[in-house]
This record gives sequence, structure tokens and C-alpha cells, in this order.
Amino acid sequence: MLLAGPGIDIITPHITDAHAIDYPCLHPGFVCELPLPRWAPIHIGSFAIDMSPTKHVVWLGIAALLCVITMLMAARAHAKTTFGGQRAPSGFGNGMEAFVLFLRNEVVIPNVGPRGDKFVPFILTLFFFILFANLCGLIPYGSTATGNISVTATLALVTFVVVEIAGMREQGAGYLSTIFYWPHDVPLAVKMPMTLIMTPVEIVGKFTKPFALAIRLFANMTAGHVVLLALIGLIFTFKSYIVAPAPLAMAVAISMLELFVSLLQAFIFALLAAVFIGQIRTSSH
Repeated sequence: MLLAGPGIDIITPHITDAHAIDYPCLHPGFVCELPLPRWAPIHIGSFAIDMSPTKHVVWLGIAALLCVITMLMAARAHAKTTFGGQRAPSGFGNGMEAFVLFLRNEVVIPNVGPRGDKFVPFILTLFFFILFANLCGLIPYGSTATGNISVTATLALVTFVVVEIAGMREQGAGYLSTIFYWPHDVPLAVKMPMTLIMTPVEIVGKFTKPFALAIRLFANMTAGHVVLLALIGLIFTFKSYIVAPAPLAMAVAISMLELFVSLLQAFIFALLAAVFIGQIRTSSH
């Protein structure tokens, strides 16, 4: 067990990864570190892959567990109101139902298009998982796993695979038109150069979408903590506690804003995933 020293950083541990997790204690800084197990790396040819759990992995697991618990509680509350003789849902069940119905009716169905119900579970999973992962970084001793580019890139990669498979299943052979640009209303002499020029653009466009998803979520979740670090750092820059109230007040305001940003970024990620699925299912040249 590693004990925190007197010069402990209370901001960057929320976004940086490590092979230890923080927990409260009575030592200086009120933070101690619990080392996580280290496993021997897996060797694939000349590459070594370290599968040891890290702080972000632990908090991703916590976010997933919170998702499961929340959905089970909502399902139980809904079952009680549906089969228990009550006329309308109330309390927690009513709030979660409103959330789910809003995402289904206002985000998934209008953007995904016909037969969009089958994508509702995926979009809801993205939204709630990212939301809980974002919020975990705002609690004391927590960590923002979505402030790790590897995490956001993996979420974007999963979304990319779902988008492309959705396009293949919906369009069949027509899916090739999303890769190879082939205009049908121009002469052949014009088609060939346009195809040579636009096909690379179409291919690059496929990869810029998940890239934008990954960078947007990563940058927004990292930026809030960096701003907090800068504000708190003003106290030590001026080396005076007289200026402390102003940076602390601004830090509290930024923290409140971060609550909204956590919800907003989860919503934007889910919305764009639905838009990309809808685009590829209905795309044509």
C-alpha cells in the first residue's frame, strides 16, 4: 500500500491512468493508493500486451455495474407499476422511463430510420455507460475513464463496427456504393476521374466519423479537469490564500458545469451514433 505524500495532486489523478486506485485515509492529503495486481504480459510475436488492470479499467467496471443496477432497479419499478395495479409509474421508475422514451422517440427512431427499434438497446447502452463513466470522474477519489483516449477510441471503434454492419445488412451489395463513388447521371468519361478522386474521400470519411467521436469525448472530459487544475493552481501561483475565494468559487462553478457536460457528451455520442447508423442505412449516390 502506497501512502500519499503532502504534495498530492487532487486534480490530475481524475484523468490520468495508473496501476493503483485512490481511497480515503487519515494520512497527509487524505488519500492513499491501493496497488492493483500486475500480470505477466501476453506475447504475440514481437508484441507484448499488458493485460494488468488499471485505475481506468476498474472505474469502467464500476460504471458498467452502475448501469446494470440502475436498469434493474428501473425494470423492477416499471414491473411494479405495470403489474401491481397502479395507473401510472412514479418516482425513479417514471424518471427512467421518461429518459428511455425520450432517447428512443427523439434520438434513435428519427435518425436511424425504419425498423430502428433494434438499435435502441445499443444506443441506450452507449448513453448510460458513457454517462456513468463521465460522472465517476466527478466524485472524490474517482477517475474519468473517458478522459483516456484509449477508452474513447474503443467506444468509437465499437460504434464504427455497428455502423458498418448496419449498412451491410440494410443495403446488401449496395453497401459498396458507400466505399466506391460511382455517379449514375454523368457520362462515362466523367465517371472514371470522379471515381478515382472521390473514392479515397469516401474511405477517409468513414474513418473521420469514429475519429471525431473519440476526440470529442476525450477532449471535453479532459478539458474540464484541466480548467479546474488551472484555477486551483492560481492559489499557489500567487502564493497567497487571499486570492483563494475567487478561484475556489470559479472551480465550484466549473464543477457544476461539468455535471451538465457529462450528460451532454453522453447524449452527443449517442445522437451521433444514431445519425451515422441512419446515414449509412439510407445512403445512396
